[in-house]
Amino acid sequence: MNFSSFLHSTNENVTVTGPHKRQRWVNCSLLSDTYSCRSIIVTKFVKMVRAIDTCASYKILFIPAIFGSASFLLYLITAQAPGLTEEQRAGLRLPRNLADLVTIAAFLQQYKAENLGYVFFLFSCAYLYKQSFAIPGSVFLNILAGAIFPCLVAFPLVCILTACGATLCYLMSCAFGRQYIEQYFPEKLAIIQHKVKENHDRLFYFLMFLRLFPMTPNWFLNIVSPVVNIPIHQFFLSVFLGLMPYNYICVQTGGILSSITSLDDVFTTEILVKLLCLAIVALLPSLIYKRKAKISGAM
Repeated sequence: MNFSSFLHSTNENVTVTGPHKRQRWVNCSLLSDTYSCRSIIVTKFVKMVRAIDTCASYKILFIPAIFGSASFLLYLITAQAPGLTEEQRAGLRLPRNLADLVTIAAFLQQYKAENLGYVFFLFSCAYLYKQSFAIPGSVFLNILAGAIFPCLVAFPLVCILTACGATLCYLMSCAFGRQYIEQYFPEKLAIIQHKVKENHDRLFYFLMFLRLFPMTPNWFLNIVSPVVNIPIHQFFLSVFLGLMPYNYICVQTGGILSSITSLDDVFTTEILVKLLCLAIVALLPSLIYKRKAKISGAM
């Protein structure tokens, strides 16, 4: 017997007189309304879940939209450069090679004499732009910072901008890219997930090792970190501290930019060996902790 038949039979077989008759009809009406409301709620919930799944498929479209907006904003900042001609403004671009870097550095060294605040702001925006969207070539901006600012200003500046830009990349990946990272990088993702789980109790030291290791693809580590559930505070600190040696080398190089003929002059074999040694030192606490845990478990 379905619900409607139950209500019908109840109305036929039960005779209620007096004031209770009206109350009985009210109760049946309320039961009927509740049944209908539940059906509507379930239907709407199913539609909402389907809509969320559909929206998740289009989340990735937010990234080109944000990228386009950021590019336009950077263009507007460049277009508002005070005291420059159109031709000079066109020269304010992101360096793509060493020749571009030398030309832009020479121009900004003169231009900052009267427009230091604008140069500082433009450089910061350009750096965050490159880091946030994992655009290759941050080494050029690190060297550029050393060429146009004193080392005591340039070094902390690039460390802060590196950590902030990488964190913005982390947040965009977390919000819009998780599904696609899992889809297009399953093998690399599985390797990193395994390492993160293996070093869960000493995760910060492991992250420091990855940042200090000279061959680590930092751009990939930035976008995959939220997917493998690396806490954002550990992520930020590991970028800020772990990339300090690399940033310092680049900033120092900016002071002798005119004597450099290629990037091989920056990252010599000696420099790479030193960075590798630093990475091993950063990993030592993790290895010691792991060894102690094994000994405790054996006892």
